[in-house]
Amino acid sequence: MLTYKTQPKGSVSQGINTCQGCMIDVIFRNVLEIMGEDTVLVIPPGCSAQFSGCGPEASVTVPGIQGNLENSAAIAAGIAAGFKYQGNDHTQVVAIAGDGATVDIGLQSLSGAMERNDNILYICYDNEAYMNTGIQGSSSTPLAASTTTTPAGKPVNSKDLMQIVMAHHVPYAASASIANLPDLRKKVKKAKEIKGCRVLHIMSPCPTGWGYKMSKTVEVAREAIQNGAWVLMEYEDGKVKLGKKPSQLGDVEKYFSMQKRFKGVTPEEKDEVGRHLIERYEYLEKLAAL
Repeated sequence: MLTYKTQPKGSVSQGINTCQGCMIDVIFRNVLEIMGEDTVLVIPPGCSAQFSGCGPEASVTVPGIQGNLENSAAIAAGIAAGFKYQGNDHTQVVAIAGDGATVDIGLQSLSGAMERNDNILYICYDNEAYMNTGIQGSSSTPLAASTTTTPAGKPVNSKDLMQIVMAHHVPYAASASIANLPDLRKKVKKAKEIKGCRVLHIMSPCPTGWGYKMSKTVEVAREAIQNGAWVLMEYEDGKVKLGKKPSQLGDVEKYFSMQKRFKGVTPEEKDEVGRHLIERYEYLEKLAAL
């Protein structure tokens, strides 16, 4: 049993047992600081399970529950329904899950919550693979990235979670990155004030799975924004709003060179990825112009 002499300030304790260079604790700290103590967390058994526990073994001070990998949105929806029955319209229900638990095995429960417009905030921290179980590829793993299940590089593009979310006509959805905390915090604050099903998609690079020095996490995430590998955007009331246009759109040379998972990528594959990023951004620009 873990013990402590003094209670640390904030909703997240010190000494989290995440990998060095992992930014999930930064996401948790910022989210819970904004959402406040009147919050219930739902966490699946992925990397974020580091924050669950019972009593002094828990890493967060707010109530929480760890479900199965596939049902975070369903559990959150059930809790929200219970609060509604009790007449409680103030307690926030927040699910925080990885990409595997969101775009793969958990997609149907998230789809149901979005279709019903359940009053929850669903946050996907995206490290683009099943990092907690051995760096297996997920549907969020990008084209050409090497994982233990795609050692020669993933042959297909990743699912576009934001497009899937927008197709459900939720009241608010946004993508964010640990490389831009002011933007992330602004979007969490906005999501807090909106009722219904809200979805945040946050890029959280993984030094263990991506193969870079633990001190370079923010730099890697920033490079992804600059070349369009990660697009900062919002979807609100049926309208798309893009952030600042990437300064090096489609140029993945530096980004790939920073990560071992792209070590075996050919020049042709780099060109293909670059073209895809440009085409995707141009499509989003058309949506934003509507």
